[in-house]
Amino acid sequence: MRILGIDPGIGRTGWGIIDVQGAKNKAHSYGCIETLASVLLPQRIQMLYEQLAKIVQENDPEELAIEELFFNTNAKTALIVGQARGVVLLLAAQRHIPIAVYTPLQVKIAVTGYGRAEKRQVEKMVETMLTIDKKPKYDDTYDALAIALTHAFSRKMREQKKKGA
Repeated sequence: MRILGIDPGIGRTGWGIIDVQGAKNKAHSYGCIETLASVLLPQRIQMLYEQLAKIVQENDPEELAIEELFFNTNAKTALIVGQARGVVLLLAAQRHIPIAVYTPLQVKIAVTGYGRAEKRQVEKMVETMLTIDKKPKYDDTYDALAIALTHAFSRKMREQKKKGA
């Protein structure tokens, strides 16, 4: 099973692909798509779509996991992130890739066992669980890999439940 995890954003969208084989999870590829603030929003959205489409085309993920939109006070930022998230959802729908959505709390609990884990704790667990040799440059990439791991764990739990039912 190949899972694409996405941490959506307009300036930076982290992505991470993991391969799940039984109880083993392995990082396949990962990175971060960046768009410049000096570029108009419609062109940034197009750039994001085109780069994600290339990643999907080259890696053929079977499922996609994305972080739920979360914001505290800045509605403008949330709207822009929502637009980036929409690009991801559109691409997945066009390619008939099943989508799973996870909150930041769910991701932290799945990866560290603690809902108030710091970013560095999540990063360390991702490195350990996936045996990452080349550390990602941005935390967005770590987040994407953590989202993919969360989906892998969630799938395993659902499969075990089905077998036990």
